[in-house]
Amino acid sequence: MCKVCHYSATKQLKICRVGELMQFSFWLIAALSCRYQIATLENSPGTIYVIKSMKKIICLLMILSAGYGAFALSPVKEKSAKPKLDTATFATGCFWCTESKFQQLNGVVKVTSGFSGGHTVNPSYEQVCTGTTGHAEACNIIFDPSKITYDELIEAFFVAHDPTQLNRQGNDVGTQYRSAIFYHNTGQKQKADYYIAKLNQEKAYKNKIVTQVVPYTVFYKAEDYHQNYYNLNSGQPYCKYVIQPELEAFKKVFKDKLKK
Repeated sequence: MCKVCHYSATKQLKICRVGELMQFSFWLIAALSCRYQIATLENSPGTIYVIKSMKKIICLLMILSAGYGAFALSPVKEKSAKPKLDTATFATGCFWCTESKFQQLNGVVKVTSGFSGGHTVNPSYEQVCTGTTGHAEACNIIFDPSKITYDELIEAFFVAHDPTQLNRQGNDVGTQYRSAIFYHNTGQKQKADYYIAKLNQEKAYKNKIVTQVVPYTVFYKAEDYHQNYYNLNSGQPYCKYVIQPELEAFKKVFKDKLKK
């Protein structure tokens, strides 16, 4: 069922601590392993292809780990007791799906559904659905870097959808459903480019990643009824049959990173 039918300054780059790297490495193995177990190997638009064996996963991890430190962003320690928040902006297809998944992660303070990457000023949902505004359905993710890092959010990004599908996610078809990372600073761009290059190099997916990595310019908040959509409309067919299965799989992968 098509969803249309429903309706800063750059952070200083630092070499990451060994402990942080090992923690990230362990999580990446767990995430990719779990995703491998739940993926199907059918050649259909909705299929997510992942690394085909644990040996391949470990090989990929070693390569990522070798270069990871060069682009790692260490959380900035503030003298103030008030945490310094940061923002990630991702497009993974349907923003109802994206929002519902990232809301689960500990350290994510707020997720807002909206539109980014287009040319039409303050577009409506109906306009974006025509595919003529240039916008992608996206989410602004406000997070606490002391609890969850941008690296961990990028990992969640690649688990949350199929980054090899061009201008679609499953039955949601159109440029508004494209895969994109809207970077807010040079550090975010370097990290996105790095992981995409390595995942492609190791053929983590059957097809090449088509995720756009583009600068964040402006984000237009979607209409109020789109906000917190899954939580408020879980009984709707799209939520029940499309979002819920994906959300349950996502939660299994990140079970140790969920909000209590």
